[in-house]
Amino acid sequence: MKDIDSVLVTGGAGFIGSHLCDRLLAAGRRVSVLDDLNDFYDPALKRANLKRLGRRVRFVQGDIRDPKAFHRLLSRHPADAIVHLAARAGVRPSVLDPVLYAQVNVEGTAVMLEAARRHGVSRVVFASSSSVYGKSARLPFREDDPAADPVSPYAATKRAGELLCAAHHRLHGTPILALRLFTVYGPRQRPDMAISRFVRAVREGRTLALYGDVSARRDF
Repeated sequence: MKDIDSVLVTGGAGFIGSHLCDRLLAAGRRVSVLDDLNDFYDPALKRANLKRLGRRVRFVQGDIRDPKAFHRLLSRHPADAIVHLAARAGVRPSVLDPVLYAQVNVEGTAVMLEAARRHGVSRVVFASSSSVYGKSARLPFREDDPAADPVSPYAATKRAGELLCAAHHRLHGTPILALRLFTVYGPRQRPDMAISRFVRAVREGRTLALYGDVSARRDF
C-alpha cells in the first residue's frame, strides 16, 4: 500500500475499526471515519474509541445507506482507499430482523461502491465473514469453497456483499479485497461477543452461559 496516502474507514468507531485506525495512523496515513454510532451496543463505547483517536482522524457521523454522507465526507477529505467495516453484525440478531440486515449490509455496500467509483477511490477492502461458509462439511475452510449455502440472513448479506464487490471489480476494474474474518477478539471487543462475555463472567465470578448441547467447538 505504498501508494495509499489517505484511507476512509467505515465503521471506524467500532472495535476492529478503531484498531485499524490506530495502525493506519501509526503508518503515516491520513484517516477519515464514517460511522452512524448506532445502538447495536452501547454507543458510549464507540464514542470512547473516537475520543482515543482524537483529532488525528476526520469523523463524520452518517449512515452507509446514505449517498450524501459518503459524498459529504469524500468531497472534504478525498481517499485513496476505503476499508468497509460498517455493517450490522451477528447471526442471532439477523434472524430477528433480516430486513434491517439486508438494508445495511447489502444496500450500504452498494452505496459505498458507487461512492468509491464517483470519487475515484483506487482500492477497496471489504470486511466479509467466515459465516459465508455455512455448514460446509470440508474442514478447514478454503477460500475457493463455493460459499453458496448460507444459514443465516447475516451470512447471506455478507456473501451478497462479496458478489457486489466482484461485479464492481469486473465492471470498473477497482482492486477489491474481501476478508472473511473469523471471530476477532482483543481489547475493546464488542461486549456481545463470546470472549468478552467470558472475561466479564470470570471477572465478576458468574457462571458462563453456554448455548445448545455444549458439543460445539470453536478455534480461537
